Amino acid sequence: MTNHLFALVRESLPADPAKTFIETQDGRTYSYADLLARSGAYAAALRGLGVRPGDRVAVQVEKSAEVVFLYLGVVRAGAVFLPLNTAYTAAEIGYFLGDAEPAIFVCDPGKRDALADVAAKAGVGHMLTLDASGHGSVAEAADRAGTAEFADVERGPDDLAAILYTSGTTGRSKGAMLSHENLASNARTLRAYWRFTPDDVLIHALPVFHTHGLFVATNTVLVSGGTMLFLPRLDAKLILKLMPRATAMMGVPTFYTRLLKEPGLNREATGHMRLFVSGSAPLLAETHRAWQARTGHAILERYGMTETNMSTSNPYEGARVAGTVGLPLPGVSIRVVDPDTGRALPADTVGMIEVKGPNVFQGYWRMPEKTAAEFRADGFFITGDLGKIDPDGYVHIVGRGKDLIITGGFNVYPKEVETEIDAMPGVVESAVIGLNHPDFGEGVTAVVVPGENAPDEAAILAHLEGRLAKFKCPKRVLFAAELPRNTMGKVQKNRLREEYAGLYAG
Repeated sequence: MTNHLFALVRESLPADPAKTFIETQDGRTYSYADLLARSGAYAAALRGLGVRPGDRVAVQVEKSAEVVFLYLGVVRAGAVFLPLNTAYTAAEIGYFLGDAEPAIFVCDPGKRDALADVAAKAGVGHMLTLDASGHGSVAEAADRAGTAEFADVERGPDDLAAILYTSGTTGRSKGAMLSHENLASNARTLRAYWRFTPDDVLIHALPVFHTHGLFVATNTVLVSGGTMLFLPRLDAKLILKLMPRATAMMGVPTFYTRLLKEPGLNREATGHMRLFVSGSAPLLAETHRAWQARTGHAILERYGMTETNMSTSNPYEGARVAGTVGLPLPGVSIRVVDPDTGRALPADTVGMIEVKGPNVFQGYWRMPEKTAAEFRADGFFITGDLGKIDPDGYVHIVGRGKDLIITGGFNVYPKEVETEIDAMPGVVESAVIGLNHPDFGEGVTAVVVPGENAPDEAAILAHLEGRLAKFKCPKRVLFAAELPRNTMGKVQKNRLREEYAGLYAG
C-alpha cells in the first residue's frame, strides 16, 4: 500500500522536475522538485515532533507557498490536515482545538501570544509559527530536517487526509472528515472534466484554508503538472495584468464583479485564457451575461460544498447555462427529493438535493449521531440545499433548506424572489429572508443594495405584483449599503435575520 493521495501527485509529476509549480506575487518560483523536497522536509519535521498517522495538524496562517508544502507534508506523514480561517477569533480557535485535539498547531507569529492559552487548554503538544513570507518555527523545523527523501507513510483510500470545519451558522461548527480518495477522486475528475494539462497556468487568488482554494484549485493543478500564479488575495488590476500569461482562473462571484469594473477588461485582455470557473456562492445570471459580452468567455459555474468537494459542473464543451450549476460530475449521483419523506421528485420540482459518490465525505468528526442523520440508508448525503433538476439534467440551486420561508402555510424559495428583484434596473443585488410575523408566521422580507437611479420600496413592490404570487411578494423592502458576506463571498442571511429580527413585532 502507498500513500494514496500523494501517490497520485507523484504519478502526475511533469517530466521536467524543474518546471515551475508556484510563482508568487513577488516573483519567487518553486519547482516540482522543490515541492517534493520541501513537503518531504515538513513530513520529516512533523514525524520528529512525534506526529503519528491519524494525528491532526491544525493550521491558521496567511497564504504562502509554504502552506501548500506543509499541507502535502502532513499528508505524506500520514496525518490529517486541519486548515482554519484566518478570521477566526481566539475563542473560535479554542473550540476547534478542543474538538479536534491536534498534536500540532501552527499559527501566525503575530497571533502566537494571543492563542497560547487556548492551545494549552486544548492540550496541543506543539505550537509552531509560519508567516506570510514562509518564515517561522515550523519552516525552521523543516530546514533542520533536511532534504533527504522521505518515505511516505502508507495510507489507504479511506484514511483521513483532512478535516474542514463548516461555518456553523446553524449551531456549533462540524468537522467534515475527508479521506484520501475523497480528495484524489475529485482531483482526477476535475482534471479530466475541465481539461487541465501541464500547459495550464492558473491564477490562484483564493484563500487556502477553504476547500475551493486548497483542494479544488491546488489539487487540480497538482495532478495536472501545471503552474499556479499564487496571489495573496483578490487584486483585480493585477489579475488583469497576469491574464496574458495564464490560461485559467478559479474564483468566487466577487472576482468577476470586481473585474467587470476594470475598463481594461475586454476580449483582447482575456484572449490567452481558456477557462474561467466560479463557485462557493451563486453567480448572478446578469454577471454571467455581462462577462460573456465583455470577454467572449462563458463563466463555468459549478457546485460543491465542504462535505462533498465538487458535485456538479457546467460542461467544458456544451452549453454553460447561466443561473445553473450544471450537470452531475462523472461518478457522482444527484437527486432531488421531498425533504420530509425522501421520495424522489420529478424534473423541475424544487426539493432537497442529495449527493452520492466517491467525493462525499466520511462523516462529521466525533458526531456519529449527526452523521447518521445526514445520510439516507442508501448512502446519499442530504446536502441541506434546495434545488431542482431541469429536463436537460442541469441542477438549479434555489437556497439553503434553513432559508426556506414558510408564510401563511405557503413555501417561498428566496432565490425566485431575488431573481426578479435583481433584474430591475438600479438594483445591485438583493437577499430575501423570512422574519417572524404575528399573522403569517414568517414575513417575506427583501434587503436590497441600491445602485444608480435605484427604485424605492413602492417601485419594487409594484414591479413584483403580477410577476409573483401575492404570498411570495415581500411584506417589506429594506435597503443596505452592502450585504454581509463570509470570506468566500456567501451572503450571511443569518446575520440579516438577526439584524432585522423585530421588524414585524407588534
